[in-house]
Amino acid sequence: MKLVSFFNRSFNGFPPSSKLLLVFTLSGGGLIAYSESQSNSPANSIENERLKNKKKVVVLGTGWASTSFLKDLNISSYDVQVVSPRNYFAFTPLLPSVTCGTVEARSIVEPVRNIIKKKNGEIQFWEAECTKIDAANKKVSCRSVIDSNLLGKKEFSLDYDYLVVATGAEVNTFNTPGVNEHCHFLKEVEDAQKIRRSVIDCFEKAILPELTDEERRINLHFVVVGGGPTGVEFAAELHDFVHEDLVKLYPMVKDLVKITVIQSGDHILNTYDNRISTFAETKFARDGIDVHTGCRVLSVSDKEVNMKIKSTGENVSMPHGMVVWSTGVSTRPVVKDFMGQIGQEKRKVLATDEWLRVKGSENVYAIGDCATIDQRKIMEDIAAIFNAADKDKSGTLTVEEFHDIIDDIVIRYPQVELHLQNKHLSSVTDLLNDPDGNARKAVDIEGFKLALCQADSQMKSLPATAQVAAQQGTYLSRCFNKMDLAKITPEGPRRFKGTGRHEFLPFRYKHLGQFAPLGGEQAAAELPGDWVSVGRSTQWLWYSIYASKQVSWRTRVLVVSDWTRRFIFGRDSSRI
Repeated sequence: MKLVSFFNRSFNGFPPSSKLLLVFTLSGGGLIAYSESQSNSPANSIENERLKNKKKVVVLGTGWASTSFLKDLNISSYDVQVVSPRNYFAFTPLLPSVTCGTVEARSIVEPVRNIIKKKNGEIQFWEAECTKIDAANKKVSCRSVIDSNLLGKKEFSLDYDYLVVATGAEVNTFNTPGVNEHCHFLKEVEDAQKIRRSVIDCFEKAILPELTDEERRINLHFVVVGGGPTGVEFAAELHDFVHEDLVKLYPMVKDLVKITVIQSGDHILNTYDNRISTFAETKFARDGIDVHTGCRVLSVSDKEVNMKIKSTGENVSMPHGMVVWSTGVSTRPVVKDFMGQIGQEKRKVLATDEWLRVKGSENVYAIGDCATIDQRKIMEDIAAIFNAADKDKSGTLTVEEFHDIIDDIVIRYPQVELHLQNKHLSSVTDLLNDPDGNARKAVDIEGFKLALCQADSQMKSLPATAQVAAQQGTYLSRCFNKMDLAKITPEGPRRFKGTGRHEFLPFRYKHLGQFAPLGGEQAAAELPGDWVSVGRSTQWLWYSIYASKQVSWRTRVLVVSDWTRRFIFGRDSSRI
C-alpha cells in the first residue's frame, strides 16, 4: 500500500500524455520498472498525419522488375505495400544450373524482407496472390497462398493511389495437348528442383533389373522443347551433369543416354547473332546432343512427343523419359482479366506507353515480362512536329530549324536514333538530301515526312529478359522519385510543343549483352558494339558477370562457393 501511495503522489505533477520510466532496486537484487504512455501524444499524432498524407503504392510481384523498383525507390512520400506469392527474389538466369546441382536453389534466392528492410521497415510485404485488379475503384483483391489450417480470413483487399504490376508471366504452352500433364517447366525455383529429382529418377529407374536395353534407352531420353536461351542452357547443363558425374555412378547405362532439342525455327538461339547460333549447333553436334529444327510439337503423352516436320509435313513420334518445355511466356490470368477491364482484351500482352504507364488505366504502371511498351510512331505526330519546328511559319524547314528540333525528336522517338545509326549518316542533316544525294537548304512537310518515314520500321518489342525487367524497375523508381519532388505527372518530353524542360524522359533500354553457356566450360556472348565472343574465356567472363549481378553479398558468396564445390567434388546426385 505504501508503494502504491508513493506512485500516486509521484505522478501527480506529470501531464497525462507524458512517457515515464522509473526503475527501483530492491534488496533482493531485482528491478521494478513502471512506465506510462498515451497513444494520443503529439509525436504520434504527427506520425499518423504523415502516414495519412502518403500516397499508397501497391507493388505486385517480387521478381527482377519489382525488386529493382523497390531498391531505388525513395519512400519518404509513399506508403508501399508488396504482394507476392513468393517471399523471395530468385536469380532466374541460374535456374538451369539448379536443375543439375551446379548451384543449390537456396544460393540464388534472397528473402524479400532482407531487401526491403533497408527502408527501416516502411515497406510492408504480404505473402499472397493477387486475384483481381479493380481499376475502377483502385483496389486489388488478394488471397493468402499459405495452405495450412491457420486462423483468420485468407482473402483481403488493398487500396492504392499507384499500382505497379510486376507479376511476370507464365509458361506459354500454345494450348498443346498434354503439355501441362506430362512436361516440366523451367520458370520458378520449384520447377528446377522438380527437374533435378526427375533426372535422378530416370537414371534410378533405368538400372532396375529385368529391363530391356530399349526400355532403358527410352527412360534415359531427355527431350527439350524450345531452342531459346533457357532450353539450350539446360541441355548443356544436363550434358555436363551426365558425362562428368552420372556416368561414374551409373556406368552400366552410360551409352544409353540421349539428349534431344526440338526447335520450331530454323536455328537454335535465333535471337542471337548468327555466329553464336552456328557455334552452338556445331558444339551440340560434337557433344552428341541431337538438334531437330523446323519441327512443331503437336502433342505430348506420358510416353511420346508427337511432332510435325515443317519441311516435309510428316508427323513423327519420339519416345521419351522426360520432357522439359521451354517455348516462351504468356500473360497470367489476373492480368488478362485486368486487360479486359481497360479495353485491351484483344491484345496478347498488357500494353504501356513509353513511361511504362498502362494504356487505358490511370495511375497503373506495368514492368517486366507481364507488359510490352507500345511505342508511339513518329508519323502519327509528324505534322505537329513540323509546325512546331517551322518557327517563321514559312511552310519549310531550314537546316538550322531542323537542327533545333532533331535532339527532341530523338528523345521522344527512340526509333529515330536507330534509324540514323542504320543509315550510317555522317550528319543528321543528310536526311534532308534530295534523291540524288545533294544537300537542300530547306525542306517542305512532304520532304520532312520522306526523311523520317522509315524510322518507325525500327520499332521492336523488347525481349522478356531479366535485363529488361531490371532496367524498367530502376527507371520507374526514378520517375516516382521525381514525381514526388516535382508534384507533377510524367507527361513526357515533347519540348517542341513549348519551352519547358524534359521532366520525364521515355524509358530507353540499353542492351548490355547476353550470354549462352554451352557446356564443357565454353560459352558464347553477344556484347555491345557487335562483338561476339566464344570459348573458355567467355565462360569465365560469364562466371564473373553472374557473380557480380547477385542481389546480395550472401548469395554472391554462396554461388561462388557452389561453383568451387562443383570443381572439387562434382555435382550432388542425391534425390533431395
